[in-house]
Amino acid sequence: MGEKITLQSAYGQALKELGSRYPNLVVLDADLSKITQTVHFAKAFPDRFFNVGIAEQNLMAITAGLATTGMLPVANTYACFATMRACEQIRTFIAYPNLNAKVVALSAGIEEGWSGVTHQAIEDMAIMRTIPNMVVVAPSDAFLTKKATQAILSHRGPVYMRFGRNAFPVIYDESVSFTLGKVIRLREGKDVTLVACGIMVEKTLRAAELLEKEKISARVLDMHTIKPLDEAALLAAAKETGALVSAEDHLVSSGLGGAIAEYLVGHWPVPLERIGLQDRFGETGHPDKLFEKYGMTDKHIAEAAKRAIARKR
Repeated sequence: MGEKITLQSAYGQALKELGSRYPNLVVLDADLSKITQTVHFAKAFPDRFFNVGIAEQNLMAITAGLATTGMLPVANTYACFATMRACEQIRTFIAYPNLNAKVVALSAGIEEGWSGVTHQAIEDMAIMRTIPNMVVVAPSDAFLTKKATQAILSHRGPVYMRFGRNAFPVIYDESVSFTLGKVIRLREGKDVTLVACGIMVEKTLRAAELLEKEKISARVLDMHTIKPLDEAALLAAAKETGALVSAEDHLVSSGLGGAIAEYLVGHWPVPLERIGLQDRFGETGHPDKLFEKYGMTDKHIAEAAKRAIARKR
């Protein structure tokens, strides 16, 4: 882990490359093509790119309409505006008829930093996770984002994929494989399992290294698909390590941590500590300082792991 690459740059390149493979692929944007990096697809396939302007509700309605004609539409905008301003359109026009349409959103979480509360999507996974038929994905680095883009286009049905706006540390390489609903097991461990998504995966790996210095063996899972969860991996983690920590750049309520808690309580209850925003809004600031302030660093994850282990004893 060293080089940092923005996930939207990897996503933009993936869309361009996949444009030839999927002749029915249509990309739509809400006047953000340079930020979302859909500009590359627009230049390569101008007749299959539509900038609908700052009109996110229309964006989703047009996306739904295109899907009914056999096209493969991908709508792109900020996560806040996709999941809140256009929530009704996603729910009723895309998810209810189970259309083959994708929504890809950036500026997820407090990692957005400088743009403040209005652009920090901290509720988006919770909203999308509750909508029937919807798949929810949060890749953790550039290489995984490219593979995830290919996977969501291959999947038939609605998908919501989210990522931050800044450069993320590289975790994988081009050989990484991605399967919807299947975790990537990054590290073995027997004392506790750390489950993360998005930008928090790299922080969780560093937390595992901190724990190793204290003779604590931590398993690390990249739960890139929040819905459907990899229930088999969670059950194995609960049985084999007896304690879990979730980490997400999102509210702990109803996001990754909430989804894990729901599963564990019904199948194999074990101690679970949840790292994320604790029922509060973020604020404008440098991302690193925000993560520190809100208890979302590698050190905080390591401390949560020790609390979870203490509870199982």
